[in-house]
Amino acid sequence: MRNPFRSEAEAFSFVIICVVLFALVAVAGILFGGWAALGVFLVLAVGLAIYIKGPPKEQERPVLARRSDDQHRILVVANETVAGRALRGEVVSRARQGSDVLVVCPALNSLLRHWASDEDGARAKAQARLDESLSALAGEGVEARGEVGDADPIQAMDDALRTFGADEIVISTHPPGRSNWLEKQVIARASERYPVPITHVVVDLELERGAPAAGGAAS
Repeated sequence: MRNPFRSEAEAFSFVIICVVLFALVAVAGILFGGWAALGVFLVLAVGLAIYIKGPPKEQERPVLARRSDDQHRILVVANETVAGRALRGEVVSRARQGSDVLVVCPALNSLLRHWASDEDGARAKAQARLDESLSALAGEGVEARGEVGDADPIQAMDDALRTFGADEIVISTHPPGRSNWLEKQVIARASERYPVPITHVVVDLELERGAPAAGGAAS
């Protein structure tokens, strides 16, 4: 989920609106009683929801970087599975001599911290996973570069492709049933959105570590 506010000014305006909303509800309750306060709250809450959502927007086509050479470029997108052996093996097998490999690790964050624009911890953890992955790839002869991306994997790919003209995209997820990205149809959406081959790699970290599978969805 992306932050609905495009600037700090919009976020500040939202806070002011919320303060005014609750003040009006309190005044209505004092002057006219609880039912009036409830009515005012419902009307203002609906109006606030419409304000946040804004008018519907058509999905823009991604802006792809222009190519000036014939170098083969591979965009790799993964979060918790970024250091998985299955993904590493796929990248090594696909990276030809002289291939340019960019690994993007979207920074997962809790909903509360995301809305509060507190992303430092999530980005630091993503950077640590990314560094581990790049080091492992270098150990197998693939000199890749990397960057921490937006929490939304589609947005992270859009951002990367603006400057990195990929010939193919490799997306890694946890197995079905434990993957938020699969639940959100990230692979299908990417295949429809980008005019390059998409490879989906399933990484079972629990199996690789020799541990029993744990519940809960992840990237």
